[in-house]
Amino acid sequence: MNHQTIAIIGLGYVGLPLALEFGKRYPTIGFDVNAKRICELKNRHDSNLQASDEDFLKAKFLRFCHEEDGIQDAQIYIIAVPTPIDTYKKPDISALLNASSLVGKFLKIGDIVIYESTTYPTCTEQNCVPVLEATSGLVYNQDFFVGYSPERINPGDRQNTLTNIVKITSGSTPAAAKQIDALYASIITAGTHLAPSIKVAEATKAIENAQRDINIALMNELAIIFERLGIDTQDVLEAARTKWNFLPFTPGLVGGHCIGVDPYYLIHIAASFGYHPKIIATGRYINDLMPAFIAQKMVKLLSKNAIPALNANILILGVTFKENCPDIRNSKIPEVRQELLDFGCNVAIYDPLADKNEVKKIYGFEMLDTPVWAEQEAGKKTSSETTKATMIEKTGKKTRYDGIILAVAHKSFETINPHELLGENGVIYDLKGFFGRKAHARL
Repeated sequence: MNHQTIAIIGLGYVGLPLALEFGKRYPTIGFDVNAKRICELKNRHDSNLQASDEDFLKAKFLRFCHEEDGIQDAQIYIIAVPTPIDTYKKPDISALLNASSLVGKFLKIGDIVIYESTTYPTCTEQNCVPVLEATSGLVYNQDFFVGYSPERINPGDRQNTLTNIVKITSGSTPAAAKQIDALYASIITAGTHLAPSIKVAEATKAIENAQRDINIALMNELAIIFERLGIDTQDVLEAARTKWNFLPFTPGLVGGHCIGVDPYYLIHIAASFGYHPKIIATGRYINDLMPAFIAQKMVKLLSKNAIPALNANILILGVTFKENCPDIRNSKIPEVRQELLDFGCNVAIYDPLADKNEVKKIYGFEMLDTPVWAEQEAGKKTSSETTKATMIEKTGKKTRYDGIILAVAHKSFETINPHELLGENGVIYDLKGFFGRKAHARL
């Protein structure tokens, strides 16, 4: 196997760790359509903060490219591209199909294509393989073979990394499955689990995240109930965790590329087979309610302290979808922001880990450079705002906040004293219990 060249298609949170690990042992090509990303990686810089300079140096057999013909010498292609949902919460597999078409151009007899992108059961063989066949002119399971090995990367997690998480593998024939399993086993120290079919491997990934989504949805529903009862949810959970078999899930916003997305893939394929999931769909419904719930809770806190929501200055700490990670994909913080804007609040967001340009590009608003906000100059309003609230311009005149929402528990926020940023009667709404009893309310 050492003579075979591996091409990794897509160098994001999943593809780059794979490329670096395979690049330690095998001739490996890291391909991404983003030329800027490739330039950064060639200079041993990872904007996702997953890889260190040492990681790049250890991958001595790895080279990067963004030119399509740069992957033509590979015999094994691993596709790790995004699989999001569209505005109607339907699976968007366009990147997956485009990557399949790209690989199909260079597919040769005996080659293997392995998919890592999260998707629904049947997608690999029903949607992707036909593209490979049509583009290459080759015959599936005669001229080329396919496998599926779902990614289990946890962005921002320095303990549960690629090599110490058991890897699910599968292949389109017994021989291909054995070869694929051996390939991954050569780099995964935690070992592999060979699933009996590609569909089983696809389903495994889908239910892992659906299960977490449902458990978080239960916690969120409890938070909604306890808020009406005037009970601190964190106090309840702290007491409940004293029981040995109580599962330690917590309420919160569910975003990111997996938990907030994958259940919709399972719902989609189930519906196409005539079954409409109830529990999975309800869990998604509850979790999608949380941005509105959080905004309403903040407005209630302001009201209790005799602060009108209209023109109240609110600071949100954090915009990434999870703590200590720069990933802003499918973040729910912009939804919280929009809900507050609809109430007439002025909203500022501070997150030192998120890329300000990416936030502006994807979500359409500017972030603060520091947690300190400045008052708006007379007559200076941004034309892009469509709500009553307007962006506060930086003028050097500091404004105290009426409310602060701790949305993401970045370690870097430990240096912030929220009370120093608050005005008279200002309130702190701590979604993560980060500030402890310093907060006026916790989720």
